[in-house]
Amino acid sequence: MCRWAAYLGAPIFLSEILTAPAHSLIKQSKAATECKTAINADGFGLAWYDQRPEPGLYRDVYPAWSDPNLAALADQVKSPLFLAHVRASTGTATSRNNCHPFVQGRWSFMHNGQVGGFEGFRKSADMLIADRFYSDRRGATDSEAIFLTACGLGLEENPRLALEKAVGMLQDLAAQSEFDGALIRCTAALSDGETLYAIRYASDHLAPSLYYQWHEARRGWAVVSEPYEEDANEWHAVPAGSFCRFTRDTVEISSFEPNVTAQAA
Repeated sequence: MCRWAAYLGAPIFLSEILTAPAHSLIKQSKAATECKTAINADGFGLAWYDQRPEPGLYRDVYPAWSDPNLAALADQVKSPLFLAHVRASTGTATSRNNCHPFVQGRWSFMHNGQVGGFEGFRKSADMLIADRFYSDRRGATDSEAIFLTACGLGLEENPRLALEKAVGMLQDLAAQSEFDGALIRCTAALSDGETLYAIRYASDHLAPSLYYQWHEARRGWAVVSEPYEEDANEWHAVPAGSFCRFTRDTVEISSFEPNVTAQAA
């Protein structure tokens, strides 16, 4: 399982979440506490927004703790909205194309979790991606397949509905396969450069962890896989089966109910 953090609010240095806190995202890359694997060393990535509609993107295959360029970037770049991810592969290769976040136009997306048995039906999953987005399929992950499928299902107009459809389609494929286990587990964050969205969902009772916090001094929201400060009293756990919409000063949490039609094999 991966670890990730997202932020929306008054501009801050990326280091205020990535490197400075006691349990920062970089520290989580080698000592996570709320997932099965403490080590997340299969690459990392950042997507950040500032003066342009499209996000900046920096990804690499090294462990996040070992890249001095990442620390230097985090110390110098200030942003009002960014997504950061440290990766633990669930089977696909360690390559830049498989590192999160993924970007499509002004949208950015990152994911923690897995689609059960994905390698067995990857071709069918790829066929869910609309033709106009398929040429942008660079990697081989289930995460990118979810994102690009959602792009073709009206992500611009209704992010929640598009993701419910996309996740439901992938869950259907997992149910039709011979995979014996959880069909899908997922937390994800995505943004269009203005609003930050997040989901927490699983086909069983083991949805990956997800928290959010309003930081009064920063005037901003942090949304994370696990708290980056040791004092977690101000963090709120997102309930399983939730879709979150964060604006500059509000949060709305509604149900997330993928359109599932198939029955498990």
